[in-house]
Amino acid sequence: MEPLSTVPTPTPRWAKVIDHESCIGCHACSTACKSENELPLSVNRTYVKYVDVGEFPLARRAFQVTRCNQCADAPCTTACPTAAMFTRDDGIVDFDKSICIGCKACMAACPYDAIFINPDDHSAEKCNFCAHRVDVGLEPACSVVCPTEAIMIGDLNDPASRVAQMVHGQPVTVRRPEKETGPKLFYRGAHQATLDPLAARRPEGGLFMWSEQLGPANGGVERVVSGHPGGRDAHANSSAAALLSYDVPHKIPWDWKVSAYTLTKSIATGAYLALLFVPGPVDWLWRWGTPLIAALFLAFTGVLLIADLEHPKRFYYIFTRPQWKSWLVRGAFIIGAYSLLLGFHLLSTLFEQPWYRFIVPPAALAAAATAVYTAYLFAQAKGRDLWQNPLLPAHLLVQAFVGGSAALLVACLVFEPRAVEALGWVLAVSSLVHLLLVAGEVTLPHGTAHAALAVKEMTTGRYGTFFWLGLLGGALGCLAPWAAGPAVSAILALGAVAGLGLFEHAYVQSAQAVPIA
Repeated sequence: MEPLSTVPTPTPRWAKVIDHESCIGCHACSTACKSENELPLSVNRTYVKYVDVGEFPLARRAFQVTRCNQCADAPCTTACPTAAMFTRDDGIVDFDKSICIGCKACMAACPYDAIFINPDDHSAEKCNFCAHRVDVGLEPACSVVCPTEAIMIGDLNDPASRVAQMVHGQPVTVRRPEKETGPKLFYRGAHQATLDPLAARRPEGGLFMWSEQLGPANGGVERVVSGHPGGRDAHANSSAAALLSYDVPHKIPWDWKVSAYTLTKSIATGAYLALLFVPGPVDWLWRWGTPLIAALFLAFTGVLLIADLEHPKRFYYIFTRPQWKSWLVRGAFIIGAYSLLLGFHLLSTLFEQPWYRFIVPPAALAAAATAVYTAYLFAQAKGRDLWQNPLLPAHLLVQAFVGGSAALLVACLVFEPRAVEALGWVLAVSSLVHLLLVAGEVTLPHGTAHAALAVKEMTTGRYGTFFWLGLLGGALGCLAPWAAGPAVSAILALGAVAGLGLFEHAYVQSAQAVPIA
């Protein structure tokens, strides 16, 4: 018997429309989601945000149902080093907890703050369109329970579906379209004060309706952003008064361990690079000093990177099942190559062979690549506008020279005094360039409000003390060539390293402190 039709059925392209003209903010969707997916307390795959717009007596409450946007070009899948986050053929962005290493790269990459670490199993998860229900012909739990039918799902490839008709025939919008992720979560009738995370000021003291969200000083994780409009007369990106009256806590994905990793990596790479600018016979530096210092701090770097994982025992998945678009994977292999070259350098010294002279050029290239790859890793964090800086690779290379030359200078005060003067000049010049780049970063206007608020948070907000002490350390590094004696040289060099670490902490953390949900 001939088949009834030879026309292949197109693969569905699932999308969701939330009608905020019908949404009553009842939280049925978030409750059903927690029940369906057995989520623990403190985390949500979907939740409802409340914003009070206007001032009495001309005021109204606007709602926004917030969740994964099921992006056509999902940055979380690109950043994930093991493909634990992946896009199915039907367009649903799903996840596989069994291969998640808990690196939180997907959290940093998501411009919508839709991903979290489950505190029970320490793996990343988010709304996955209730894929287990869709696969058996059922609608997602949130759509089923919505009392006003405000949550609709459908196939964008099916012109007869209600969702396709609404998306292509009615005015709908998406969150943060400038990120070019191709969201497939569409909002009908949503208020701009809810769509823009900077449109509404946050309540003083973290006092939300029905909840109190404590800041980091009190053990909480809520982003209390001093640069964000908290004053009564400042309303940021909204032309009307708007107050965020209900939200859920949002955790900064990369904490102090990532800040510390940028410092140890700067020293590990900069030590090798700074040595290239030291003339004269400095055998101890070439044979033992530099490769030992670089290897030691590279080992610290590896320890910090593994310690930051929620599943540290799975760290080897980066090498055994790499997802090559991820700069976390690329960086791991770059660090691995640099480690091997440092090992060969030390072996040549141990066996009293001149091999290291042939190893120096490729090792220096590997050191430079190790220094700058983090800029591309940060750039994959599409939600963090401060990190989308085209000068960041050059700045990280300069920071490597600061950290590496300072570390070598301290060692040379004891083992190789002949190199102190040259290293002092390397430290001074690199510190000056570092300060100039920082000055440009904080004084030039930024292209987005998110980046501008991150700079304000870094310079005058929660991380202002780290920032200014960091600049003081940079200024000390500039004085290295004129140090009056070994003790002063050591103080200036150590001050430069400490200042670099404080600045990098302020930079890494402030970029994550701006609300993006």
